Amino acid sequence: MPNETRRGFLGLIGAGLAFSVTPAYALNESQAGALVQKSMDEVYGVINSGQPPAQMYKSFEAIFARYADVDIIARSALGPAARQASPAEFAAYKQAFQGYIGRKYGKRFREFIGSKIEVTGARPVKSFYAVTTVAYLKGRSPMEMEWHVSDKSGKGRYFNIIIEGVNMLASERAEVSAMLSQRKGDMAALTADLQKAG
Repeated sequence: MPNETRRGFLGLIGAGLAFSVTPAYALNESQAGALVQKSMDEVYGVINSGQPPAQMYKSFEAIFARYADVDIIARSALGPAARQASPAEFAAYKQAFQGYIGRKYGKRFREFIGSKIEVTGARPVKSFYAVTTVAYLKGRSPMEMEWHVSDKSGKGRYFNIIIEGVNMLASERAEVSAMLSQRKGDMAALTADLQKAG
């Protein structure tokens, strides 16, 4: 095969490979903002529904599972222990962590009853989008939140929330790390505690 033909053929193969590994889902600023707005619309639907707290927290957990990258958040919170856990241990921990987050942040979101929230902007930051929102609360000054959204898992999901300067990933990593340390690295004990925490 002549060199020019060979180069052309290899170029076609390279282009084909590049096309085949390009993800079908390409997140943009508008989609990142819409994801956050949709999830918060669902949160507001729950907090204004009049459901009892226990049922409300279950609903928040379902919303979290639907719009958040639970795997990334759970792994980040667990830190190095995530690599040492068996698949079964991690799966049990992740399920307990999901419920814990639903209860913990559900209690925080209950403060939003009767208020409204709006997306105020979205900008690219390295490999993700930072979406800013403002919650207008009754009788209180507005609350700013920033949501970090990525499609690394193949679908747009948020993997961090910064509420009034408090970084969810950092605070949960400190919290879970302290709990695991108190239990001398016992994953089953940590999982059992998370099932009741929040």
